Order: sequence, then C-alpha cells, then structure tokens
Amino acid sequence: MKVLVVGANGQIGKQFVTFIQDSEKLEARAMIRQIEQGLFFEKLGAETAVVDLEDDVDAIAKAAKGVDAIVFTAGSGPNTGKDKTIMIDLDGAVKTIEAAKAAGVKRFIMISSFDTTRKAIQESPSSFAPYVIAKHYADEWLRDTDLDYTIIHPGLLTNDQGTGKVNAAPTVDRGEVPREDIAKVIVATLENDSTIGKEFQVVAGNDPVDEAVRSL
Repeated sequence: MKVLVVGANGQIGKQFVTFIQDSEKLEARAMIRQIEQGLFFEKLGAETAVVDLEDDVDAIAKAAKGVDAIVFTAGSGPNTGKDKTIMIDLDGAVKTIEAAKAAGVKRFIMISSFDTTRKAIQESPSSFAPYVIAKHYADEWLRDTDLDYTIIHPGLLTNDQGTGKVNAAPTVDRGEVPREDIAKVIVATLENDSTIGKEFQVVAGNDPVDEAVRSL
C-alpha cells in the first residue's frame, strides 16, 4: 500500500515515514512544502512530492495520484496565528479530502485533536478554541464523505520516547502520548481494515499498539 503523507515534515509525519520503511506492507510518498526538506526522506528511500498545502485541490490531487491511502498529519503549529489555523488545519484538511476524491483514493487517516466536539469548543480557552473549531469542521467534512476514513484523536503530544503501548478507545481519560507512539498507531491503523469508519482517542497506556488498534 502506497501512502501519501501530508505534513510529512512535521514531527509525527517524519516518524511515521521512518516506521513505514520497516513495513513490508506500506511505502510512503512524503508531501513536503519545500524541495530542501526532501533530503531526509530521500535518505530513507521514500518518494517525495513538493506541494504547499495552501495550493489548490488539483495540486494535492496530483501528489495523490497512484497512492492507495492518504494520512493527514499536517498542523499549523502552536506559534502561528488564527489565519494559519484556518488555512492549514481547516482548509488544508478539506482540500486534501477533496483531493482524495479527485484522485480516486478511498483510504484516509485524519490526525485530529483529542476532543473536537461542540462541548470541547465551548470549554476551550480562547487561544485554543480556533484550533478546535478548525479540527471540528475538518472532521465533520470527512465524516460526510464516502471515503474509508479513520479519525485518530491523540492526547497531549510529547517528544518522549515511545513505549509502544497505548490506551485507545472511542473515549478515554485525558493524558499525554508520545508522538512516536502516535506514528505507530497510524501504521497499525492502516494495516487493520477494521478501523475503517471509526474514530478513537489515544493516550499512553498499557496495551501494545497492535493489540489496542485491533480491539477497537
């Protein structure tokens, strides 16, 4: 299965592409914004496609041509303004969903926020609410398609070394989770078709990633 990784140069994206290289079932095409970012992925032996997520749907669809799945790991980051949140976390996600349709790619994995419900929007601090709103509507857009989607809601992301163990369920208590383990969860999700049409929250826990994903 060839996977287009949108946001490949981000922290989760880089780890996910790295893990894919050890998979006999998966291979990556890293979508990057600048050609200079390609060296990391070329050293891994992964394909690259240079596309800015603020480009139009056709540009993203061209990058998705010939792949079997898309993983959306892109994010505007904590140090950008509300404009970038809208452009990347909302519009970028929606354009990628539309690009998947245009390119005939059915499998779509969305890395969302831990809680994107209306209640979460109302309870979020004013500085964080725009991000939750963007993720809320991007998730809604994906749910309303006929794509074979999975939405992953990670807890508070850390750069700690992964343990390979998580707690994953439709709802779990809030907690932290290493980005490395989220990358492993994405791999397991792609390798397990029973996750199609599902969404789940995931934090650090005691269950091996493969078991946690299979039990969803």
